[in-house]
Amino acid sequence: MNRELMMKAIEARGEDPWDVLVIGGGATGLGAAVEAASRGYKTLLVEQHDFAKGTSSGSTKLVHGGVRYLAQGDVALVLEALRERGLLRQNAPHLVRNQAFVIPSYDWWEGPFYTVGMKVYDAMSGKLGLGPSEHISKEETMKAIPNLKEEGLRGGVIYHDGQFDDARLAVNLAQTAVQYGATVINYAKVSGLIKNDEQLIRGVLLQDMEGGRLYKIFARVVVNATGVFADNILQMDDPAAPRSIAPSQGIHLVLDKEFLQGDSAIMIPKTTDGRVLFAVPWHNKVVVGTTDTLIKKESLEPRALESEIEFILKTAALYLTRAPSREDVKSIFAGLRPLAAPVKGKNTKEISRSHKVMVSLSGMITVIGGKWTTYRKMGEDAINEARMVGNLKEADSVTKNLSIHGAISDFDPNDPLYVYGSDKSLILALVREQPELGEKLHPALDFIKAEVVWSARSEMARSVEDVLARRARALFLDARASIEMAPEVARLLARELGRDLAWQHKQVQDYSRLAKGYVLS
Repeated sequence: MNRELMMKAIEARGEDPWDVLVIGGGATGLGAAVEAASRGYKTLLVEQHDFAKGTSSGSTKLVHGGVRYLAQGDVALVLEALRERGLLRQNAPHLVRNQAFVIPSYDWWEGPFYTVGMKVYDAMSGKLGLGPSEHISKEETMKAIPNLKEEGLRGGVIYHDGQFDDARLAVNLAQTAVQYGATVINYAKVSGLIKNDEQLIRGVLLQDMEGGRLYKIFARVVVNATGVFADNILQMDDPAAPRSIAPSQGIHLVLDKEFLQGDSAIMIPKTTDGRVLFAVPWHNKVVVGTTDTLIKKESLEPRALESEIEFILKTAALYLTRAPSREDVKSIFAGLRPLAAPVKGKNTKEISRSHKVMVSLSGMITVIGGKWTTYRKMGEDAINEARMVGNLKEADSVTKNLSIHGAISDFDPNDPLYVYGSDKSLILALVREQPELGEKLHPALDFIKAEVVWSARSEMARSVEDVLARRARALFLDARASIEMAPEVARLLARELGRDLAWQHKQVQDYSRLAKGYVLS
């Protein structure tokens, strides 16, 4: 995970084609890169910004089958997602944990109704289930969530799903791909496609966003895994290509842990928005969301609408003894779902989250739809198509039982460094070499200076934003505190990357401007 070495790998390859070239460094692209590399294919992944910059770092932090999709009758998606949830828990135990959820019941019919529904959910999980659901009494419900509104409460249903750190998983997937021989590069943008006389794609024009150089990259098959930006690449291939993506926005508010007392999460299965609402423990904070708002234009930095903010605050207030206010919000973030364009007459809440793999006349493979939970299956399906389109050697998928970089099962979840898994010992070695690296970057958060050094040396972090948004998760946990951390992070990064004082000042300015968009005024 050294960018300079990765760029040299590109230069060394020259016009010798890669087997698989993946465009996009989010969940879908990284899943495809791991899939291709682990099958022995010569694999290159390129990302225009940083790994998981967009949608893949703005999720609800859940690895789940999707209770809402079961209610909609999308049984195939739920079965697939529950199976993948179990595999991900098995393959990345340091990042995916078993989380208990409580559905509070305030009407007489809700307890029996949701108990039956969750029993079906359990049965669909099979051997990869995380634990049985059950109906619980009013007293048991209050014990699980002490700050739940008690008036009118009749009881609840408790069930189990997965909770994870999305951007940390993305970084570990990039590392896994590299372990299997892939070359992965961030800040490298595809600016054009290379075609032969038969108008079949044979490669891309790649702009190094740091050095400015333009490369011609050749490949036997190109996979478009750019999520909400998939149409940009499709229209680069064919200007007349119809829109395939309907971006839907979901926002989340991050609150202090006091707003969710106890260890359980809350799931509200029916809201005025038509979606479920979650309040989920995450890194000693609480993530509350989400919404479903159709967005006309995709963006790397989507912003929450005032109506979405009010919806979450008002809905949370219906269930919590202390209603959260705007002043309580530590961070606010939005993510865009890359939904397949809807059939006429359907709204975004009714569109299936199932993924689709399409092959263009030019031979380009495009993956649309999907969700984090099914990233591995999306990668498997994409590379199955790639093998046929690129006439690659036959090789079976091995990712069902492939450990992801950092995977360990023996760790302390209360240790702030647990998310690094097996790499934790290497970070502690940095602290032993330079004790000052053991100091916290900010008193309000648990991140230490050694994490900045590690992210630059071993996780390809190139900017203050890369560190504070996606290596450490400070931006998402406490945006104001992260702004105060930026100067020290810039200083440490500059030392690792060989940057000057002017670079540090610009980094702090750029990051502060971005982070202010995560502060709810």
